[in-house]
Amino acid sequence: MSNLTIAVTEFLLMGFSDIRELQILYSFLFFLIYSAGLMGNLLIVIITTFDRRLHTPMYFFLRNLSIVDACFISTTLPQASVNSLMNNRAVSIIGCAAQIFLVVFLGYFEFTLLTVMAHDRYVAICHPLHYPVIMSPRVCMQMTLTCLFTGLLYAGFHTGYTFQLSFCQSNVLHQFFCDIPSLLKISCSETFGNTLSLLASALVVGVGCFVCITASYIRILSTVLKFPVKEDQRKAFSTCVPHIIVVSLFLISVLYVYLQPPSSSGSIKDVFFSLFYSMITPFLNPIIYSLRNKQIKEALKIVMKRKHSLKSKG
Repeated sequence: MSNLTIAVTEFLLMGFSDIRELQILYSFLFFLIYSAGLMGNLLIVIITTFDRRLHTPMYFFLRNLSIVDACFISTTLPQASVNSLMNNRAVSIIGCAAQIFLVVFLGYFEFTLLTVMAHDRYVAICHPLHYPVIMSPRVCMQMTLTCLFTGLLYAGFHTGYTFQLSFCQSNVLHQFFCDIPSLLKISCSETFGNTLSLLASALVVGVGCFVCITASYIRILSTVLKFPVKEDQRKAFSTCVPHIIVVSLFLISVLYVYLQPPSSSGSIKDVFFSLFYSMITPFLNPIIYSLRNKQIKEALKIVMKRKHSLKSKG
């Protein structure tokens, strides 16, 4: 068994098709989605950074979410696109470990950041007079750094714990990128401790954040319904709806993939739901926020006008 374990020096990711034409098509689609998602998120980062009117807690968190999404989508899609184009599914153990660390870290960071954003909307709508004090720049920075550092610890623990296992039965991962559930399914070591820690931590983080988000929106809803002016109700709902959509897509897809027992065989459903939290959600974030946010659209127009005027002068 030890000889077989040493022989596993790389993993093979699942291909989307064995037909060459379809491989090229998938590669092209992944590249388009990646380019659009990356450009959209970076555009929000640029707009919220250089437009002083958007230097508020809400847009501070939105800027950080866009940075996380840009990194998240860059962790999985470029490799998937290249692998499909080159018909090469191999990934080294070090590369797999690095990808798992980044996916877990960025996923944790995104979900906790979405929780903080829900709290920000609750304070802004339910306690508008105390909002500048409760959500001061210092508090916003502390919240963001807490999400970041706890995410590093969370990802570091699970990545290290996973790669203490032996892999001697198979090196084929039924996934288009490296993730912990896929590795647990092919390990020849005892994975009960890994499974228990993964389920427990996923439930604590996932359910904990979900409870906080739900509580925030219940209080927001009860406050918004008391608004005398219907237009104010509509504006409040339009601010919160994108957040709810992103949270729902992200949570459902992550929990489906990570709460399955390792004994279950890989299926197309796993890949489908993985696409949602690793690709679709980061891609949709800039679309949802930019299309439903007048301030973002106005700031974008100003940036485009400045760019046009600079070109004219040049």
